[in-house]
Amino acid sequence: MENLVKMIVDGGIPAYLIVAMGIVALALIFERIKVLYFDYSIKTQEFMTQVKNLIMNDQIDDAITFCSANSKAPLAHVVKGVLERSDRDEESINQGLDISLAEIIPNLGKRLGYLSMIANVATLMGLLGTITGLIMAFQAVSFADPSQKQVVLAQGISMAMNTTALGLSVAIPVMVLYSFLHTRQNKILEEVSEHSAKVVDLLTTRHYQPFSAAKAFPKNLSESKMNEIQPPAPSIKSV
Repeated sequence: MENLVKMIVDGGIPAYLIVAMGIVALALIFERIKVLYFDYSIKTQEFMTQVKNLIMNDQIDDAITFCSANSKAPLAHVVKGVLERSDRDEESINQGLDISLAEIIPNLGKRLGYLSMIANVATLMGLLGTITGLIMAFQAVSFADPSQKQVVLAQGISMAMNTTALGLSVAIPVMVLYSFLHTRQNKILEEVSEHSAKVVDLLTTRHYQPFSAAKAFPKNLSESKMNEIQPPAPSIKSV
């Protein structure tokens, strides 16, 4: 711990800025982990099975209530938006799907971009500290008093190395965690898109009646059946 404090102190202003960015990144990471892995988590297969059963039994109101009970999950929010338009035509149902997806997408990627920015800026701040330290070291060689030259040179080199190490120490973990969070975001969005499209298809086809000869030719079919049951009477020939 003492070595870390000394590294920060020797790094100067760039090191303090890097540490501040690391703290902000840590807070953002914890917040995104909580949202993407816990708040937005849902047992997808169980949820969809229940929704499909309610739809097939024409219990749309119960399906909407069931989705409202899981409203934090993006999938439940989108399915609810689709179900609320289930009494309209196919175009309106698809429009409800588009609106609901547009509502959840910003929340899925909320503040994730800041993590990528912090990783890049932390690396650049480390480079800035490196350049600043090297400038101090060169100035010590050129202009410093001989009695102080060694001290100033050591300070410059220390600042250059410490800020580089701090910048990479913040940037590397942040970029790794950003990749995991971004993958989780895409997975949730893909699941929502897939299952909500299935709900739309289920709503638009649940009353579909397949083609049958009985419905296409009810009169002809009934006559043929009558003929089978009651064959025509034989004609009487005159003698």
